Amino acid sequence: MSESLIRPRIGLLGTGPWAARTQAPALAAHPDVEFVGVWGRRPEAAGELAAAHGVTAYDDPDALFAACDAVALALPPDVQAPLVVRAAAAGCHVLLDKPVATTVAGAREVTEAVDKAGVSSVVFFTLRFATDTAGWIGEQAALNGWFTAHARWLGSLFSADSNSPYAASPWRGQKGALWDVGPHVLSVLLSVLGDVTAVTAAPGPGDTVHLVLGHASGASSSATLSLSAPAAALGAGGAGIELRGEPGVAELPAWGDGVGAFGAAVDALLHGIRTGEAHPCDVHFGLRVTEILADAEAQLGR
Repeated sequence: MSESLIRPRIGLLGTGPWAARTQAPALAAHPDVEFVGVWGRRPEAAGELAAAHGVTAYDDPDALFAACDAVALALPPDVQAPLVVRAAAAGCHVLLDKPVATTVAGAREVTEAVDKAGVSSVVFFTLRFATDTAGWIGEQAALNGWFTAHARWLGSLFSADSNSPYAASPWRGQKGALWDVGPHVLSVLLSVLGDVTAVTAAPGPGDTVHLVLGHASGASSSATLSLSAPAAALGAGGAGIELRGEPGVAELPAWGDGVGAFGAAVDALLHGIRTGEAHPCDVHFGLRVTEILADAEAQLGR
């Protein structure tokens, strides 16, 4: 087996809070990859993050691609998408953040580029890789007879007293909860209840969106998504998914450890690189999530 398959060289594109807190530490700690470098739109931030992990800061993303077998991305979706196209064309396997893009055309370009290059892809939907939630999702997907589900994902990112490092994110401010937390919810609902066959979307206060979904299994689901909820409305936790049906009632367990979850996503990419097998959370799944979100957005007129 070649050295690149034994321990692939991997680079990181992105220097924001998510990259610094999750992707970079996970890549640096992973025993089966060689973390080689960082590129960012702000060279000074790339230098700081690279220095923190003893890797090289790159001024040019194409130079990073040339030095890598794979790349991970922690960038706004519509910055990410064209860079994935370039990375795939350079022969790099890709570990994307969600959503793949915020337009169907952009997500389709990514998918076509990955397919044309024959590289492996994984999209980091956190709940699909965090240990407790990934196991729970697999268990529920193996059961038949789910009747309905309800998802709630409330955050106070845009509230007046928010101190979140993500509150200053321009793309989140523009696209809101539908595109930021909607992919997390869909990654669970599609896995358990099947593909979405019908979408109805309605607006709520702030960036709040209410979704009603029909699924290929015959089940239906609903979701309430918001990043502008009052902090007091979050209670003990702002996010949850409940399934009801013939198997009874099942609630998504709590999760944490984003670094560990990203490490599991790296494992999934490595499996694809070594076997050629497509992962359930590859760019094709990412495209499907984008299609559903774009349908909802069109109904909202936003």
